[in-house]
Amino acid sequence: MSRRGHHHVYVVELHPDVWQEPKFRKCNPGYVAGKPCVYVGITGLDPDVRFDKHKGGIQANRYVLRYGLRLLPDLYEGFNPMPYREAQAMEVEVGIDLRSAGFGVWQA
Repeated sequence: MSRRGHHHVYVVELHPDVWQEPKFRKCNPGYVAGKPCVYVGITGLDPDVRFDKHKGGIQANRYVLRYGLRLLPDLYEGFNPMPYREAQAMEVEVGIDLRSAGFGVWQA
């Protein structure tokens, strides 16, 4: 494996109807109406391939399977790829940053 690593943090825009899910609402008490709802994850695959797997029901997060619209590469491309441990930390950081900005965020 290269020193840079091959893991990616990725962000998926979710349809606003995800807000009707009680579990999602409970995890996002600071959500600002009108802001995007997103899923933040990490993968050892290309984010496009991982998104396709979610949508195909393969190791899928239920919110991405049901509500996933598209990847939001502007929110993650600048720091990918990276080693696994850095990707784990970055996933948490991206989620915190997006929640702080009023986004609805789901992380596995």
